[in-house]
Amino acid sequence: MPRIGANLSFMFTEVPFLDRYDAAAKSGFKGVEALLPYEARAEDIAARLRANGLQQVLLNTPSGNWDGGERGIASLPGRESEFREGVKKALDYAGALGCPTIHPVAGIMPPGAERARFDATYRENLAFTADLAAKQNVAVTIELINTRDIPGFFLRDLGQMRQVLADVNRANLKFQFDTYHVQIMHGDVTKHFEALFQQIGHIQVSGVPDRNEPDVGELNHDWLFRQFDRLGYAGWVCGEYRPRSGTVAGLGWAKRWGVGG
Repeated sequence: MPRIGANLSFMFTEVPFLDRYDAAAKSGFKGVEALLPYEARAEDIAARLRANGLQQVLLNTPSGNWDGGERGIASLPGRESEFREGVKKALDYAGALGCPTIHPVAGIMPPGAERARFDATYRENLAFTADLAAKQNVAVTIELINTRDIPGFFLRDLGQMRQVLADVNRANLKFQFDTYHVQIMHGDVTKHFEALFQQIGHIQVSGVPDRNEPDVGELNHDWLFRQFDRLGYAGWVCGEYRPRSGTVAGLGWAKRWGVGG
């Protein structure tokens, strides 16, 4: 059975950030992730994890001016120093929280920009991140984001991701497989999962096309979860979606897979 987690940047937003750890545990989750947990001190998050018997399973590196529309800086030329300081901060949090995986978000490429410069910057930054993370036994994931939700996002398709992994060639660098983004950009989610399985380090799920609970829309997540089991996936599968009418009211999908049960 997949290990089901909750993304606290999307779920349980009815309460303040730190209180979401309590709410997730009360609903039966054992693992949680967060996009940018840096609004809280690492020691305060660690205390909530201990008090609730939770594991922090993923966090993103600092990603530029998020409120201003930036979506990561890992590929942005000229931002290397800022990015690398952010990686160090993320790894400090990962160490304090016992978090096994960090995700450096690639960023948006401006229209007309020279892709080769972004390609080179991204690969250099990922090599730096993977090497530094390996010293803490931390994995690094990369994720494609669909260009409908985020036009111009640098990392946009599976072929590009495969090439990046081959070029950077670090054992602790893995795919972050998000069923929502893969379906929108490629479709054929099951076959893509099978083909990439050996390189997948983390999974996120949500309904397509509206990014609600993974029990509606054009993907059959019950089927997909069975495929994750069939192939022997042992990592976390985290809901990263916008609840339709309150987080707790929409947790039927998770309870079918053992959360709270």
